[in-house]
Amino acid sequence: MWAAPAGSGGRFSHFIERHPVLIFTAPALVVVFVLMVFPVFYTLYMSLHSWFASSLTKPEFVGLANFKRAFTQDERFRNALWLTLYFTTLATALQVFLGVALALLLNRPFRGKGFFRSIFLLPMVATPVAIALVWMMMYNPTLGVMNYLVGLIRLGPFKWVSDTHLVIPALAMVDTWEWTPLITLITLAGLASLPLEPYESALIDGATPAQMFWRITLPLLRPTIMVALLFRAIDCLKTFDIIYVMTAGGPGFASETLNVYTFQVGLFYFHIGYACSLLMILFALVLGVSLVLIKTRRGSW
Repeated sequence: MWAAPAGSGGRFSHFIERHPVLIFTAPALVVVFVLMVFPVFYTLYMSLHSWFASSLTKPEFVGLANFKRAFTQDERFRNALWLTLYFTTLATALQVFLGVALALLLNRPFRGKGFFRSIFLLPMVATPVAIALVWMMMYNPTLGVMNYLVGLIRLGPFKWVSDTHLVIPALAMVDTWEWTPLITLITLAGLASLPLEPYESALIDGATPAQMFWRITLPLLRPTIMVALLFRAIDCLKTFDIIYVMTAGGPGFASETLNVYTFQVGLFYFHIGYACSLLMILFALVLGVSLVLIKTRRGSW
């Protein structure tokens, strides 16, 4: 008959054997709590207070005053919210359209297919700050290559990131160049998993390639495309590095998205309480967009 081992070491071993799930998941739960759960709740706590980092006084509880100020008094916040949605919509639309089109092109058999796939995916592995610096040189009004390229078709010259009307499309173009390969990679994986039977039946029935694309390929790819759209929409809403390196929110406030504005409020104006309320609004925005896209993917709407 088995008896529990004697000694503290034996008791600890016996406890591990009786509670393996608790023991082996505890480190991961601690890390998740410290790195994710606690910051979220502390940010929520601070968003209900007014506190300047340069002040020696304790945070003052103000309830929802910070949120009321953002939506009713802060014109700069409303501008940042609009620019965030504008940038996200434009960048994700371009990336999904180009990514799916390139995936369909790269899915066809041709010589050097693997080489071109590898080369095409290189922008995705580059550092965003390095990409921003390179594109800043390309956007230079006098020495940049972009004005030369548009000049070949008798357009321009443009001021690109110095023009209040062009700065968001110019930034979206940089983000599209970097992250379109991700959409392509996800779509290629979806194309590889499509069943062959619907295409064989369509060929027997005399369907054209265009009809097979619209009636078979696109509907079957819809869940995959929605996953790619979800990833990129969340990332675009949080984009900071490219925008801050290239424009720092300028010219004026023409490219100051919610992320950049929150950074300015918290680390330049030291209004930590108000910055936390802006972060909570951004968190709610990202969560809301994610839930809408998830429900759309599942066909609940």
